[in-house]
Amino acid sequence: MKPRTIGIRDVAREAGVSTASVSRALNNPGLVRAELRARIDAAAQALGYIPDAAARALSSRKTGTIGAVIPTVDNAMFARGVEALQRYLSLKGYLLLLATSGYDPEVEHQQAQNMLARGIDGLILRGDVHTDALRRLLATQRIPFINVGVYHPDKPYASVGADNEAAALRACRHLLGLGHRRIGMVAALGQHNDRASARVRGVRRALAEAGLTLPPAWYLEVPYRLDDARQAARALLLPADRPTAVVCGNDVIAYGVMLEAERRGLQVPQDLSVMGFDDLEWSRHLRPSLTTMHLPTDEVWSRAGEYLVNTLSGQPAVQHYELEATLVVRESTGPVPGTLRRATPPA
Repeated sequence: MKPRTIGIRDVAREAGVSTASVSRALNNPGLVRAELRARIDAAAQALGYIPDAAARALSSRKTGTIGAVIPTVDNAMFARGVEALQRYLSLKGYLLLLATSGYDPEVEHQQAQNMLARGIDGLILRGDVHTDALRRLLATQRIPFINVGVYHPDKPYASVGADNEAAALRACRHLLGLGHRRIGMVAALGQHNDRASARVRGVRRALAEAGLTLPPAWYLEVPYRLDDARQAARALLLPADRPTAVVCGNDVIAYGVMLEAERRGLQVPQDLSVMGFDDLEWSRHLRPSLTTMHLPTDEVWSRAGEYLVNTLSGQPAVQHYELEATLVVRESTGPVPGTLRRATPPA
């Protein structure tokens, strides 16, 4: 049997108020006395009343829905960020609609189109690698959007995140300060991933400042998966002229490098220093615990939600917000092994 529809007239009758009072309490609770609002809320809960989102969207031209397109859900940082975003939006009365792109800008464009067709009020995108067609679509539809995970104050559209190049620069400088001159890197795939590319630039810049380079044999790109990271580490650590330190594109890649080093009889950090990026929860529990760059993931995504909520409500919103990545020194990095201190990296 089709369930009976509960409307605001039923709620008004249960609460002993007018339908106008119920409408104000549901749509503009700040205009209703606390005692009256509590009575209406209690009546709505007792009856199992659910607001008609479609009707409200028609009258207000807003659906109360924020869309977010992320590369993948198979990444602890994205999962954590989305959870923080959803918590914030829920407190503000918004619903989150989520889709993945697989790091493909064309798929991202299609997913954004699908969300716009369903009436989202605002959109969150990861990074700043988007198709021109998507940029035109957002401009034409006048949909507010924000790029998360990057900080681009020189761009005309909003962004919130850390300066990935500066963070990687600091990470590599930490290894250089420990005496390492033979430094390799296992990075994330750089295609369609401006955060990964920026981290590579930061490492190369730090090495250049020290009069060094990143040898091609010591630079590998892999997906964010343990198996791929272990395969890369195998190629990197097998030769006799291996690096004494490795900067990794994120913590998961660093886990793979450490596992493969252990398998090959190398001790971390006595034989090999390993630097991560992101500061996942597991990083402090490993043995040895992982030295890494901490990114305030929860705040990045909450700030993105705050920007859209404020923009949609006509409130002041900070268009570009930079959050600092901080170095967390743990047990996986140490001084360069004495026998390799004077060795030079291969050309």
